[in-house]
Amino acid sequence: MMWKSIPKSCIHVSAVCLKKSPAAKRWLERQLSDPFVKAAHSQDYRCRSAFKLIEIDDKYKILKPGYSVVDCGAAPGAWSQVAVQRVNSTGERTELSKGSVIGIDLLRIAPLDGAQFLCSHDIMNPSTHMELERLLPEAQADVILSDMAPNASGFRELDHENLVTMCLSMLDLTERVLRTGGSLVCKYWDGYLAHKLQQRLSLMFKDENRQRYYLRQQGGGGE
Repeated sequence: MMWKSIPKSCIHVSAVCLKKSPAAKRWLERQLSDPFVKAAHSQDYRCRSAFKLIEIDDKYKILKPGYSVVDCGAAPGAWSQVAVQRVNSTGERTELSKGSVIGIDLLRIAPLDGAQFLCSHDIMNPSTHMELERLLPEAQADVILSDMAPNASGFRELDHENLVTMCLSMLDLTERVLRTGGSLVCKYWDGYLAHKLQQRLSLMFKDENRQRYYLRQQGGGGE
């Protein structure tokens, strides 16, 4: 378990009962019955999205010991957990090369052994790109992961626009730091601007020495 244990004396449970909306009740029921949520808890992953990356890496072998990984939109840290294990960034397996994992997010992320997090950092800010270059070995990454999502506005098209804008900024970063032969995993939601993102990706990755993997989802929201 990578979380520090909390003394029981520090835990306070409020006695206030909050009335749940029908939607909240349905969400809770889905969570309780979701096998991936249960598996995430049993395997100490921070959320079920870890299994997305595991599935991709099992198929394409993107993450290898000794690799440098950038995790964009890293909170709460599930993809970083998988990356830490697979690139051996803790150095636990001494017979293998030791990699590195750097996560970026506006949100706070609980510490994770083997990863360095740039919290309160905006992927759309050039200063974040400069800070990342400073931290990366040789200022280059072998793998860039992006499971980013904007705060839900309640309007699907607006959320889609915001995510595409974030992804385009992430691609600016990719052009700066992804080494030749590197890989990009990028999630985006389908929508009327998806073609712009696809065009940019196709131009960037027309060189066969770079690989890209799309996680395209219908609509927006959720994991």
